[in-house]
Amino acid sequence: MKIQFMSLASGSSGNCYYLGCETYGILIDAGIGIRTIKKRLKDVGIPMESILAVFVTHDHADHIKSVGVLGENLFLPIYATAQAHVGINKSYCMTQKLGISAKKLEKYQPFQFRDFTIEAFEVPHDGTDNVGYCIEVDGKTFCFITDLGEITPIVEKYILKANYLIIEANYDEEMLKMGTYPPYLKERIASKTGHMCNTHTAEFLATHWQPHLHNIWLCHLSKDNNHPDLAYKTVELRLKAAGIMVGRDVELCTLKRSAPSELYTFE
Repeated sequence: MKIQFMSLASGSSGNCYYLGCETYGILIDAGIGIRTIKKRLKDVGIPMESILAVFVTHDHADHIKSVGVLGENLFLPIYATAQAHVGINKSYCMTQKLGISAKKLEKYQPFQFRDFTIEAFEVPHDGTDNVGYCIEVDGKTFCFITDLGEITPIVEKYILKANYLIIEANYDEEMLKMGTYPPYLKERIASKTGHMCNTHTAEFLATHWQPHLHNIWLCHLSKDNNHPDLAYKTVELRLKAAGIMVGRDVELCTLKRSAPSELYTFE
C-alpha cells in the first residue's frame, strides 16, 4: 500500500496535516482556511472529496479554524475527546459550531477507521484535554505530537513506537529569553504545559532514537523565537553527538509555518 504524508501548515498561525493512502485520507487538525486546505491538497493531486475525517489534537484556534465548515458543511466526521469537543464549540473562532459531525473518541482506546488504527493519548499542553495521535497503517506507525510542554512517560511510550514522527520544536531558549514577548507569555511558552524547545526535543531524540524510526519532522516552529535552520541544526548536531547520522540513520526535516511541505510517499 502507498502511504502519503504532508504538512499543509505548521505553526501558531495554523496547523493541518494529511495522512492518506491511494484513494482516501484524513486530516490531523484543520487550523487554516478551508480554501487553503483545498488548494494545497489539489496542488499535489489530492481531491477534497477523498478526505474522510478530521482528528483534532486540541481546541486552540490554530488547530480548529476550519473544523466547523469541514464538519457541518462538508459533512466530515470531526473526531476529538468529549472534553475537547466542549472546548472546540466554545472557541471564539468557531463561527460554525459542530453538531452531528462531532464524533467522540476515548484516549488509549485504539479504533479502526478504514485501514487506519488510530489511538489518542494525553499530552501536556494548556488547551482542553490535549492529545497526540498514534496511527498505524499498512505496518507503518505515524506519531503526531504537535503541541506539548514536556515529554511525559506516556508520550515517550508512543514516540518509541513510531517509524514516522511529527514532533514539536517550537522555540530556541535564548531567542525566547531575549525576545519581545511579555514575561507572562514567555513563562507560559516555557512551562510544562506550554511548548517544547529545540534543545529538549533534540536531547530526547538523541537519547531515545531507535533503528525503526525512519523520519522525524520538526513541527510548530515559532515565528519570533525560532528559525528553521536553527531547529534543524540543534537536533542534527545532538543526534550526531550520539552517533546518529541524519541522512544515514534517520531523515530529518523542519516543517514550514505557512507553506506546505512536499508530499512524502512511503511504499
